Parts: sequence; structure tokens; C-alpha cells
Amino acid sequence: MKPGRLASIAFAVMVLSMVVPARAATIQITMDNLVISPAEISAKVGDTVEWINKDIFAHTATATNGDFDVPLLPKKSATFVLKKAGTVDYYCRYHPNMKATLKVEP
Repeated sequence: MKPGRLASIAFAVMVLSMVVPARAATIQITMDNLVISPAEISAKVGDTVEWINKDIFAHTATATNGDFDVPLLPKKSATFVLKKAGTVDYYCRYHPNMKATLKVEP
């Protein structure tokens, strides 16, 4: 392979690696026996949070700052894509003692 062609390929790989965004993650949070687990977790903007309700009654994931209010039916799950950075405290509207914190990084 010619040196000029190799340099062109290397440049193209470098440019593509800067343009292709990192893949977003799915963060799983469980609600079971009236407890949110983990109670504190970190994620990034663009990640999807999946709350899994293992209880036999409904819950919510309700942000105290109004960022989200996700209903969770019994034995079901629901998702939400994180849109902005910051620390978000949230709770269950039906069971206010169920509390957790989500730290969202840029």
C-alpha cells in the first residue's frame, strides 16, 4: 500500500471516530418491596433510564424538579431518556418514603 493512501485511511478513521457519537446506555433501576434500588446512580445525557416495578402495586418515578413523572404499573417497566445534566432527586408519589437520586452528567 502506498504511504499516501495509508495516511488518507488513517485520517478518515480519525475523523469518523470524532463524528460518531458514543452509544447511549440503558440504566436499570428496580422498585421492589417499597424500595428504589440503587438509591443513588449516575448516568449521562442521552442515556435511557428503565424503572422496573417488581411490586404488586403501582409506583411513580417523580422528579422533585419537574424533569419527569413516570408512571409504573404493577409488575411492569417504563423508560425515560435523560435530556439534561444535573442532580435529580425523585420519589414515588404513592409512597413518598421511596426516594432516590439520579446524577446526570453531560
